[in-house]
Amino acid sequence: MIHDLKRGPTLTLVVCLHSWLLVSAGVSAAEQPNILILFTDDQGYADLACYGNSQNKTPRLDQLAAAGTRFTSFYAQTVCGPSRSALLTGRYPLRSKGWSMPATEVTFAELMRQTGYQTACIGKWDVSNRKPILKRMPNAQGFDYYFGPLGANDGGQVTFHENQEPAGSSRQMGELITLYTNRAISYLQEKRDPDKPFLLYLAHTMMHTIINASDRFRGKSAGGLYGDVVEEFDYETGRLLDTLDELGLRENTLVIYTSDNGPWNQRKYTTRKQGHPKGSVFWGQAGPLRNGKGSPYEGGYRLPCIVRWPGKVPAGRISDAVFATIDLLPTFATLCGFKIPSDRRLDGIDQTELLLGQRESGRDTFYFDRAGVRQGKWKYLKAQPFFYNYAIEDDRPPVEELYDLESDLGEQTNLATRFPQKVAALRALMQSIEGVQQQPQK
Repeated sequence: MIHDLKRGPTLTLVVCLHSWLLVSAGVSAAEQPNILILFTDDQGYADLACYGNSQNKTPRLDQLAAAGTRFTSFYAQTVCGPSRSALLTGRYPLRSKGWSMPATEVTFAELMRQTGYQTACIGKWDVSNRKPILKRMPNAQGFDYYFGPLGANDGGQVTFHENQEPAGSSRQMGELITLYTNRAISYLQEKRDPDKPFLLYLAHTMMHTIINASDRFRGKSAGGLYGDVVEEFDYETGRLLDTLDELGLRENTLVIYTSDNGPWNQRKYTTRKQGHPKGSVFWGQAGPLRNGKGSPYEGGYRLPCIVRWPGKVPAGRISDAVFATIDLLPTFATLCGFKIPSDRRLDGIDQTELLLGQRESGRDTFYFDRAGVRQGKWKYLKAQPFFYNYAIEDDRPPVEELYDLESDLGEQTNLATRFPQKVAALRALMQSIEGVQQQPQK
């Protein structure tokens, strides 16, 4: 190796490794897209106008959908911590451990840094048990910059960290959407290196209870306080997208918008003391889907997802292909030029061809954490599945369930007794997914 006297042997080695990774993956530095992930909290499948909502006005996200692809069978997870560990690692929570994600898990941010990306996380982290455990915080998991709370705002307060240092707290929930957006805009304008591609993971606290909107939006929507928050998020997202345009980043930025899990939408929760403002009923909407947050029914797992990449991702397209947050890491591997880990089981699949419109099919199977599995149009749920103690339906009988999602999206007709062989096959499939043991991690 020839040593660069200014950069030294270590930096030279990093540059060489970066170049080798790109060449081996068939991606040049000029082809690497910027990645912007917009991740909301507890937002329902049908909260946006482009997903059928008739009350909430969401012109900027509707425009995003018109300029890209709107996915209608996109899956995250059914609660927040598990959803985030699955997103970051490409592994079901069964393996990535949700709120307790260990430091040995490998995130897409860590892998993207190997190929020259600058990485930032702004907003809710929620995979370090909501504690400042340094080796499990964003800076140790691949992010060069971090600002946000390590957990949720269940008590009406968030406590911030900037990188690994405490950065104050707030009980002004109506300020958070703008605060995070301003931080994201500031990152793009001031902290970003224009000579490198970037990953910006913006994980909003809203629409997680306790919700609130700023004075500018409170009381202005037809959807109550929840609608106010949805419309403010739409507006602030528009500001961030405008910043991409102003900085000349639109054409080479892959924008992905989705949510972590379904909405709080069971009536019984509105009658219990949950720490909500007095008299408030502001749950999101799951549209045609059954149940919501915490549930293994579609309303818990199936979320809105919009993807835009001008000239690459087809515009004005609606896709019902099965796609999931766990697929992002292997898809980024192809697009960004990194190698996926070989010492552990990845549950995600490379969906590059689906995103780019080169094929219309997606995943064949999807696993509902310790509760069931989907294969094609069929969805199986075991008797008394695990619900994270959130969304248990009081009248649900303790029996196995089988649904044909093509003809019964709302999961109203249990076909288990009519198709026992299909039940047996899907039960075995679920058990095979659960039975794959994690390989020792180096």
